[in-house]
Amino acid sequence: MTKPADDLQTLLIASVPNLRAFANSLCGDPTRADDLVQDTLVKAWTNLDSFEKGSNLKAWLFTILRNTYFSELRKRRREVEDADNALAERMSILPNQHVHMDLIDFKKAFGILSDDQKEVLLLVGAEGFSYEEAAEITGAAVGTVKSRVNRARVALTKALGLESGEDFTSNPEFMGLVRLGQSVVRG
Repeated sequence: MTKPADDLQTLLIASVPNLRAFANSLCGDPTRADDLVQDTLVKAWTNLDSFEKGSNLKAWLFTILRNTYFSELRKRRREVEDADNALAERMSILPNQHVHMDLIDFKKAFGILSDDQKEVLLLVGAEGFSYEEAAEITGAAVGTVKSRVNRARVALTKALGLESGEDFTSNPEFMGLVRLGQSVVRG
């Protein structure tokens, strides 16, 4: 007496030529058609419990093959051919650890400044106040504010190993660090 699984296995194997012909007519590539048939048979075998006995096995297999083909087709539309990795090599995400390390360096450098220098650098550099407004806020003379800002910039330039003479107020990266430093100082 044959087992039901053996009968089903025989019916699956007998369906291979028809499946291969259908797959080839769908994709037009014999190698890809063989892959589709293989995928279909694997899916059918692993989902035999969903096959209703007495229904049309061939129709069930063709449905699996068709659905597999169209699922792969939709997936391939979203993918880009990159056999030589030319696209992959151009696509990169730059590491962002340097921002964290820059912030640590800035905190250390900012910590060496006097309280007066920190105050005016934050007012002028981070908050965007003019020298006159900073002078009014701090109660110091405009010349004193300019001098403190200049000394603070020179000290930060030296501590951070940057080029002297650089205009940091127009450097968005540096000013971003100043703003981050400000939030750290306040926090």
